[in-house]
Amino acid sequence: MQIKKTVGVAAVLVSTAVVLAGCASSGSSSGSSSSPSTTEAALAATSATSFKRDFSSMAALKPLASKGTGNVTVILPDTVSSARYTEFDAPYLKEAFTAAGLTSSQFTVQNAQGSDATQLTDAQSAITAGSKVLVVDPLDAGVGAKIEEYAKQHSVKVIDYDRLTLGGTRAYYVSFDNVKVGELIGNGLVTCTKDWNVSKPAVIEMKGDPTDNNATLFAQGYDSVLNPLYSSGWTKVAEPAGTWDPPTAATEFAQAYTAHPNANAALVPNDENAAPIITYLKNHGIKEKAFPITGQDATLVGLQNILSGYQCGTAYKPIYLEAQAAAALAMYLRADVTPPAGLVNGSTMDTVSKVAVPSVLLKPEWVTTSNMNSTVIADKFVTAAQLCTSSFAAACKAAGIPTS
Repeated sequence: MQIKKTVGVAAVLVSTAVVLAGCASSGSSSGSSSSPSTTEAALAATSATSFKRDFSSMAALKPLASKGTGNVTVILPDTVSSARYTEFDAPYLKEAFTAAGLTSSQFTVQNAQGSDATQLTDAQSAITAGSKVLVVDPLDAGVGAKIEEYAKQHSVKVIDYDRLTLGGTRAYYVSFDNVKVGELIGNGLVTCTKDWNVSKPAVIEMKGDPTDNNATLFAQGYDSVLNPLYSSGWTKVAEPAGTWDPPTAATEFAQAYTAHPNANAALVPNDENAAPIITYLKNHGIKEKAFPITGQDATLVGLQNILSGYQCGTAYKPIYLEAQAAAALAMYLRADVTPPAGLVNGSTMDTVSKVAVPSVLLKPEWVTTSNMNSTVIADKFVTAAQLCTSSFAAACKAAGIPTS
């Protein structure tokens, strides 16, 4: 999708890029009066690594707020697949747009509550009410594609948020590098089996919902780590169909474990699914640091399962980065300005539409007891008070997490 540029701002960005390139090549500055202002340079220099914990870098985008028109609407998917959408995405997105200069009447953050019909209706209503940009985390590719087709018919730009809509027509995609997320999970399992002395891993390999492209990318990442091991001493004993519904994941795991009682490790792609599996294993007499389990999303229960020795680690995606990246991208699109290359730092293949989608790809981290304090606690993703309740106080102390 070709984005029309507002002439004045576009000239600023082009001239800034030229000046910056010239400085990089010559290593000196002539002091020419054509040098860009600090504000112009900030607009051109915004990148996927610009965003801070305190949202301060969003202020550099305020000139776009006054140049843009129309509203921005964010439509999140549900409150079941991950608690993150209500606890973090929604408030972070609101903070990011506000810090970038939009008033509360110029943006809306909604949640479809797990309903395809609601998500489509919310998008249509937003467009009718004057939204110029939609930021959508689609419940599934079907509703995502319908939203994007409707938006295209009404000349509204769409950003896929966190999940890519396969077969869609969005302009951009914002997420973490989901193949890298999968690699972190796979490598986390490898390290954990060594640390927990599981010499011949017999793995139940769980998956996310097969209709979610993120689940496909996660699997691509962890399979790239594990598949070579399956031919050199490791065994994959089962591979259930996959789901993001925790009770269903628990049922899938129980069926696989009953059929393969020799299983001694599980690749689980998120904390929500891992939690009932860990409960199941505890109920079957499995002790701590005996049956490696992985996760993702750094949920409170996931972090506590790590502290107690039932989960190896979790792939942590600092959501404040993703929210700011999406808000920044929306600010450029709302102002009809092509976002800088430093922000749009990659591409993601839509395997249905057969197009490479320009993407903002952010860096995930693997969190264990060794870095919990410097990541999720430092980011205020969870507080020490939430994490280190009486049952986990000793483990927190051992992990270097101050509890007072």
